[in-house]
Amino acid sequence: MTTTVPPTARPTPVVDPARWPDVARVPHVPLRAAVAGRLLRRVAARRGLLVELPGGRALRPAPPGAPVLRLHHPQAFLHRLGESGLIGFGESYQAGDWDSPDLVALLTALASAPETLVPAGARWLRRFYVRRPPAAELPTAANARSNVRRHYDLSNDLFALFLDPTMTYSSALFAAGPDRRPTATREELTAAQHRKIDRLLDLADVGPGTRLLEIGTGWGELALRAAARGARVVSLTLSEEQLALARRRIAEAGQQDRAEVRLCDYRTAEGEYDAVVSVEMIEAVGRPFWPDYFTVLDRVLAPGGRVALQAITMPHDRMLAGSRSHTWILKYVFPGGRIPSVRAMTETAARHTRLRVTGTDAFGPHYAETLRLWRERFCERPEEVESLGFDEVFRRMWELYLAYSEAGFRTGYLDVHQLLLTRAEGAT
Repeated sequence: MTTTVPPTARPTPVVDPARWPDVARVPHVPLRAAVAGRLLRRVAARRGLLVELPGGRALRPAPPGAPVLRLHHPQAFLHRLGESGLIGFGESYQAGDWDSPDLVALLTALASAPETLVPAGARWLRRFYVRRPPAAELPTAANARSNVRRHYDLSNDLFALFLDPTMTYSSALFAAGPDRRPTATREELTAAQHRKIDRLLDLADVGPGTRLLEIGTGWGELALRAAARGARVVSLTLSEEQLALARRRIAEAGQQDRAEVRLCDYRTAEGEYDAVVSVEMIEAVGRPFWPDYFTVLDRVLAPGGRVALQAITMPHDRMLAGSRSHTWILKYVFPGGRIPSVRAMTETAARHTRLRVTGTDAFGPHYAETLRLWRERFCERPEEVESLGFDEVFRRMWELYLAYSEAGFRTGYLDVHQLLLTRAEGAT
């Protein structure tokens, strides 16, 4: 059954097959496409979606205000989805096969209880389209720098287009409103980033004379604020772009005697520190290397020291279910990454080190608001993104990445935690 909906149009991007081979290629898998079509009808009915087809038709009736999946090239969409599942879903968006007038609303509907999207009796089909991450992207010491380069070395100017002036690329912490939900405006973003950093530094008890190790420099804002407190900071990064800008910002602030940035893998960290902080870096470590990561934290921490981490997290069962899957995000945005659960971090630290998680604080809704502000700024500046050498396929990729992440935090599929780790009493 079909109904009429107002037609809309958005130009289909030109896809460079040399740069985007899997986006340019439309697979031909008729049987799988037919299965994907039946799954699409089921998901639309279960989640109350309006699926718009070319020519002003709708796949089925939908309630007023329903999230919209607007198909421009339905067959290409279904064949991509049938061949590679959610990777095909993302590549189909990059190719312009579908759109939505409210991408976050659509993805939020899909991200709610994602384990129920596929009927239980059909989940065995996952083995035909779920792939393992390529060995070349496993975040070993040999591969880690190339993984980092593919994201963080894209362009400092690109990140400056949507981040606030602090160049902080992690969740902010906004002032809570009367209903305890964050209130977020662009004008508040810088203060909210400072609030997040200061809370983490307080958690690690950073003050005058503190010997502080930061794993994952970003563009240097945490190192600057720690140095301003009188700490002596060593910060490690694998991003040459971040290294250059962080060093320049530290020099311009006159803090080069208190803050040093090194191009260094966390595994080779040296020295002894009163505090260690790391903001949303463990996600790049990879599950096989979590024991190594916590062992390094334990090795460099001075007696009586404190470790304060900020980490994106997911429920433990969902982490386990997807721990060996190659996803669209891993393929195109964060190669080699893996999001941990609080339980996984707690158990890994306890099993392999003397460290114990002694405090946690979650603030996932604040990340949703942070991402909304980033996404809005990014989407307002297509010409500036293009001027930096990034084509429409890239812009659509980042639009989907930011919206997908925002939806994850809005549904609770993702969360963000600050964790305090200290040595177990009597541990040596």
